[in-house]
Amino acid sequence: MRLTDLNTSSILEALKRSIEPLRGAGEDLLPLHAPEFDEQAWTYVKDCLDTGWVSSVGSYVTRFEQMLAQRTEHKHAVAVVNGTAGLQAALVALGIGMGDEVLIPSLTFVATANAVVHAGAVPHFVEAEWTTLGIDPLKLEAYLESACEQRSGTLYNKTTGRRVATLIPMHTFGHPSDMERLGELAHRLGLKLIEDAAEALGSFYRERHVGHHGQAAVLSFNGNKIITTGGGGAVLTDDDSLARRLRHLTTTAKLSHRWAFEHDEPAFNFRLPNLNAALGCAQLERLDELLDRKRRLAFYYKEHIQNINGIRFLEEPEGSRSNYWLNAIALEQPNMVARDQLLDALNDAGIQVRPIWTPMHLLKMFSDCPRMPMTIVEDIYASVINLPSSAALGGRV
Repeated sequence: MRLTDLNTSSILEALKRSIEPLRGAGEDLLPLHAPEFDEQAWTYVKDCLDTGWVSSVGSYVTRFEQMLAQRTEHKHAVAVVNGTAGLQAALVALGIGMGDEVLIPSLTFVATANAVVHAGAVPHFVEAEWTTLGIDPLKLEAYLESACEQRSGTLYNKTTGRRVATLIPMHTFGHPSDMERLGELAHRLGLKLIEDAAEALGSFYRERHVGHHGQAAVLSFNGNKIITTGGGGAVLTDDDSLARRLRHLTTTAKLSHRWAFEHDEPAFNFRLPNLNAALGCAQLERLDELLDRKRRLAFYYKEHIQNINGIRFLEEPEGSRSNYWLNAIALEQPNMVARDQLLDALNDAGIQVRPIWTPMHLLKMFSDCPRMPMTIVEDIYASVINLPSSAALGGRV
């Protein structure tokens, strides 16, 4: 049944009946995504305070990086202050900058586009698909064939004349993008590939953790992520030389010496403090538990929402295992007015929901950037609503 055949209030009341059982006693607000901490987190953070190792050097930074590399099956993890900084550092380390274009989804959090701009490059926005909510590889391939040309093995935008240097797929809400097709396309066209896995720690594509289809992948540990270090991120890579370059760039390009301050290039002060890494170690120790509860919550939503006319639950793509960082529903028919009515009413009821991000090509500062047609992106924008997704809720179903 289409939304036009249905009163929005019917969807609202059905959603409230499905979500209200998740509310704890005395809770006025069901937050979108709240962190949770155990005694180990207090112990590790207190250890940093007691010993004075609170800045960007300390044993917890090393331990956190080792734990991340092991969990994601990468050779290296370089811990940084946030995911945006990680994307910027990865671009610069790969030689992407002034005069380059970077292909990114228009349907992404603004940090992806900001990182491209901060690296000196130009975002080039591309279309999404409903199956993954990520980049549509088939449409992208057809678009690049008409909009770009190869010169001596390098891809150039026919209109702007700029080099098209990099592809950055993003794993929306933890649902892996179609990395087999996107990875093959990037390889064939000579593009660097960086996976924006900010939301995808614990997500698997074809039985392997995301992040293995390009030169690097970037995680985020913001306060609303599946694990948090307060702020923080990491760049993952299997390339030894790239890992060395990233560590150098993110540590002010300081040359090793007992006491001298010698630096060999302009660089970044992007390393994650030990205090934040300590929190991350405690969180990573609980990752399996958090993933299990989030999966139970997703299945609860799926069961209860599949019978509500006019909306559908957005499931993990076939062949992937999502961490279900944020659960989401979509209106069967895109309708901004109905979407906003539901957002207002549910928030008024103490159920914190939100829309998907405003597409990048609709933001004023990016309006002049190159882009391909965005039919599906704009339909998704007018349809998708995120539901309360805290791991704690999975323990209540």
